Amino acid sequence: MTYDFDAWRARSPYYDETHDALAESVRTFVTREIEPNIDQWEADRELPRDLHRKAAEAGILGLNYPEEYGGHSEGFDIFHGMVVSNELARVGAGGLGASLMTHGIGLPPILALGTEEMKQAIAPPVLAGDKIIALGITEPSGGSDVANLKTRAVRDGDDYVVNGQKMFITSGMRCDYMTTAVRTGGEGAGGVSLLLIEMDREGVERTPLEKMGWHCSDTAAIYFDDVRVPAANLIGGENSGFMGIMRNFNRERLGMAMSCCSFARVCLIEAADWARERKTFGKPLAGHQVIRVKLADMARRIGTTQAWVDQCAWAESKGVGQPADFAMLKVQATEMLERVARDAAQILGGASYLQGSKVERIYREVRVNAIGGGSEEIMLDLAGRQLFSR
Repeated sequence: MTYDFDAWRARSPYYDETHDALAESVRTFVTREIEPNIDQWEADRELPRDLHRKAAEAGILGLNYPEEYGGHSEGFDIFHGMVVSNELARVGAGGLGASLMTHGIGLPPILALGTEEMKQAIAPPVLAGDKIIALGITEPSGGSDVANLKTRAVRDGDDYVVNGQKMFITSGMRCDYMTTAVRTGGEGAGGVSLLLIEMDREGVERTPLEKMGWHCSDTAAIYFDDVRVPAANLIGGENSGFMGIMRNFNRERLGMAMSCCSFARVCLIEAADWARERKTFGKPLAGHQVIRVKLADMARRIGTTQAWVDQCAWAESKGVGQPADFAMLKVQATEMLERVARDAAQILGGASYLQGSKVERIYREVRVNAIGGGSEEIMLDLAGRQLFSR
């Protein structure tokens, strides 16, 4: 028996033939539209906009979004979304999913809290791939400290006037809209609101950021200088945005954990293939016990983490998910990926240090998973406070 990229689904109670059919469909799309081009997109430092439209036509962008806004929800569940994430990871470029699926963090607050007029105006073109939406939370001064963000929106008649900056914004250079956390009230979480900002407004400036990994995902610093935004663009109530941000985090962290499992599988398969082909001391690398043990340990780490991912996904689908679980799961998954990528690089040896292998690219991207969406330290402290504070 040979380790297979997606055979694990057949041994899970959460997946059936509909998930396998979706995986095959997405795999066909990835093979045709993405795999031949991903290296060039990495060099270009961004994805082409028409990829969003093609992904929408393939049913990828709208999966698990309401039908009335152009999505596809009938017959789909949370595990179908995880299958999509798994298949997008096959090319071994984390920036692909981060940028192509950036609406997965930018659009949900609008659908959950926005007015019907806002939903009708924003969701259909985003789900059709005609417009790109990003999420603007992180700032230079705060990082994971969302409650203390500095970007301020002051009410002036029928507008808010926004001043401040956002940092590390995924799809920040290409996005048409940004779901933006701003301070409309006093200090702390109680003064935070969410505001939809059209990125072509006067006073908005963007600067591209060069990164260690996720090269095909454009990342930006965003600057707001007296940007006037209609008050009608407020998402939910004024000074009630913090809970809207928090409710988004469970799904984001679950998605990141699933991606970690998928990229770890890519590393394991590339390492196993290399070990079978590469000969040392008169026999294939895989013929050495120490290499077989390393490969088996990689598979063990992936399998245990995937089981927890599936369990948390089930809990989320039933409405019983706990933030502490998702925080701890993210730490588990990112630490697992870091170890698996390291062991894969060790098996490939010098070949893993040369650009061109998936392992080399994934190894460069382990840090963004451990930091983005909440650092390991913040996640464990959050879990500790929820589980053990009185």
